[in-house]
Amino acid sequence: QVQLVESGGGLVQAGGSLRLSCAASGRTFSSYVMAWFRQTPGKEREFVAGIRWSGGNTYSADSVKGRFTISRDNAKNTVYLQMNSLKPEDTAVYYCGARSRSIVTTAVLYDYWGQGTQVTVSS
Repeated sequence: QVQLVESGGGLVQAGGSLRLSCAASGRTFSSYVMAWFRQTPGKEREFVAGIRWSGGNTYSADSVKGRFTISRDNAKNTVYLQMNSLKPEDTAVYYCGARSRSIVTTAVLYDYWGQGTQVTVSS
């Protein structure tokens, strides 16, 4: 059974940094894509960044380019989201998702999800 567990959220001031982690277990992820999404109340889940487990190719949303970096540690089966220069509009619940094959930005196309971690950026 696939399990994704996010951690690392919290409260930070604008301009600060956080690093989110997503620990994956339950299968071999070598052919999978891992991605971070975020969601605020009343809105759809929004794509933030994705990475191919094999090869490490990445893709990020324009809103976070230059500020957020997605990476992975194969040995630990963990994906990270380093978030720098945080803004109040980055406040959301951040989710880790997994799917096979390619990076896509549509949340419903992901097969597995974690429980989410809250990120709050104060002004």
